Amino acid sequence: MGWLTTVRADGMPQSSPVWFVIHDGAIFVRSRPGAGKLRNIAANPRVGFHLDGDGQGGDIVTIEGVATVTKTMPEGLLSSYLAKYETLMVERLQTTADALAEQFSETIQITPQGTRAW
Repeated sequence: MGWLTTVRADGMPQSSPVWFVIHDGAIFVRSRPGAGKLRNIAANPRVGFHLDGDGQGGDIVTIEGVATVTKTMPEGLLSSYLAKYETLMVERLQTTADALAEQFSETIQITPQGTRAW
């Protein structure tokens, strides 16, 4: 799980829990069309991305980056996504990978610009 933080039109940060994969040095997130995070990125592509810590205040990673949105996925991205999340898709969400790919048809690519960890 990761947290993607975008900035709304009124300047308020908006954080969303997201599934993600790291592929070719970038972070990729899938999204439903029309989601607020997509509108936010279109207006301001600067984003924050954060990973869960160890539950005790350690192993925390924050990333600042620039996001772009596309309907296409780089080659190999879908197989990476399925390797990481297919069991959750089927067991927890009771859906198929194809159905989820159709619902979450937009791809967000985050290019890291800075990282902090502690």
